[in-house]
Amino acid sequence: MLLKDLQVILKVAEFRSITAAATNLDMHMATASAAVKRVEKALGVELFIRTTRQLRLSGAGERYIPQCEQALIMLDQAQQNMKDDLDIIDGEMRIAVSSDLGRNVVTQWLDEFIDSYPDVSLKSHISDSNIDFYRDSVDLALRYGSLNDANLYGFKICNVPRLLCATSEYLDNNGTPTHPRDLQSHNGLLYQLYDVIHDEWAFSCASKEYKIKMASNRASNDGDQVRRWCVGGKGLAVKSCLDMSADLLSGKVVSVMPEFKPTPTELWLVCPSRQSITPAIRLLRDKFRDKSLDILKQLVQKGIIDPGILNEK
Repeated sequence: MLLKDLQVILKVAEFRSITAAATNLDMHMATASAAVKRVEKALGVELFIRTTRQLRLSGAGERYIPQCEQALIMLDQAQQNMKDDLDIIDGEMRIAVSSDLGRNVVTQWLDEFIDSYPDVSLKSHISDSNIDFYRDSVDLALRYGSLNDANLYGFKICNVPRLLCATSEYLDNNGTPTHPRDLQSHNGLLYQLYDVIHDEWAFSCASKEYKIKMASNRASNDGDQVRRWCVGGKGLAVKSCLDMSADLLSGKVVSVMPEFKPTPTELWLVCPSRQSITPAIRLLRDKFRDKSLDILKQLVQKGIIDPGILNEK
């Protein structure tokens, strides 16, 4: 009985669907179906009761699946411990990254990593949609925001200031705002997630909070599109300093009213469990930390962000 067949069995039990399990495992449905049949034949029992409308566990399946799951966890952990002891860097990494950060920043980091470790392969999922590790074929995610889910395990990469950005041309044509109230006469380039348009921008200065509802003629569910509009002089955008780093350092865009700071965020590398952390993932974490710190230092040297960010934990 093949271990890969048992992995298919567990996914079918989880999703109650051979089709969904095959999609999650990135294989053909016929391949997944054949794996189920091989395991059932080897055991001499049916693990699933199939009807035209649904698939559910049989009595034998209800007894066998939990034991199979525990056995695979132990085998996987033993294999991982061996690789840790031998410092083996290999395997496939399936990583999810947001559109702007993924396309314009992280792709180069990943290319450098793969070039350094040729036994590692990569599948990237670039999207601004939230990833479900148990639904999507993803092993880890590089995402903004703090880690609030106790069921996940993550490594903090860095703190990330967010900046109000625009081109000098846009400011020359429309005036440079010096206070949040001035934004009411400007065009905001807005981010949209799950049909919710984020048109209220928050700023802080000297312990005071300001919230402004922005007028806008452009909104997108793709953060990279918002960045492109900003670089094209179409309006003002609130963006991560990492996403905008190349444009800020080259002078394509500038930070506007920097004393009024948009709500900052954090960058995390997240995995579905502690057991899923491999030597390759630990090295990738270190790569992300080093690269992010290098960008933050460049932004500090240019006076674009405050030096204090380098001392924050």
